Parts: sequence; structure tokens; C-alpha cells
Amino acid sequence: MFNDIGPLELVTIIVLAVLVFGPDKLPKVIQDVMRTIRKIREFSESAKQDIRQELGPEFKDFEFEDLNPRTFIRKQLENDDLGLKEIRNGFDLKKEMAEVTDAVHGRDTDASSASGASGSADRVDMTKKPEALTGDDRPPFDADAT
Repeated sequence: MFNDIGPLELVTIIVLAVLVFGPDKLPKVIQDVMRTIRKIREFSESAKQDIRQELGPEFKDFEFEDLNPRTFIRKQLENDDLGLKEIRNGFDLKKEMAEVTDAVHGRDTDASSASGASGSADRVDMTKKPEALTGDDRPPFDADAT
């Protein structure tokens, strides 16, 4: 419950408690606080048991911690029924980004030169400056751009 309280914070709380309540009333206050914490824990455990009983036998292994989205996702990824590890391992982001960069800059990659040597003749090179058009000349038509 108090896992995130450091030693310096704990000493500070003790000193403040002694100053506020005094050394003679401090044991009674600590007992009251502990009794309240125990009652809250008992109440939450009984509420959990009531919910489990109401859900029925289908949810006997149901844990309330699974309602936390991070825990749920972590648990589902550990099962890996969908094969997500193979997908993640088969995807090379650096290679994909290099191919996209090469395509944008108009450089031929191994995949594009092997797959579409005839399709490259239909492409318009956008890196060249357009030539001045005369009266009846039309600009090049790019079917992919429309």
C-alpha cells in the first residue's frame, strides 16, 4: 500500500505526527488509523467476493487487476495467440523507411527495379524543372496523380 514512500518521507510524516498529535496521543491515533485501514480492506475483499459470486462460475478466475488496461494488454501479449511476435520480428522499419525515401527521391531500389521495370517508363520525374510550354503543348499526364 505504501510502496512508493521513501525513508525521508516516512521520517517527515513521523515528525509531523509527533508535532501535531503529541507523544501521548500518537499511539491512540495510530491504532485508530490501522483499524480504519483494516475495515476498508475487509470491505473491499467482501465486495470482491460478492461480485465474483454474482458473476457465476464462468468468471471464477476473474481478477480485478485485469481491468487495468496495461495489465490486460500485457497479459494478452504474453499469450501471443495472434502471432504478434512474428509480425513484429518480420517488420524491418529501417528498411521500409529507406525504400520510401528512395521512392520519394526517385532512386531505384532493388524491389522497385525488379518488380516494375516497365512501369517506370510511365512515371513523371518530378525532380526535373518543367520545360517551357509552347502554344499547343500539353503538360505530361500522370494517371496516378488524379
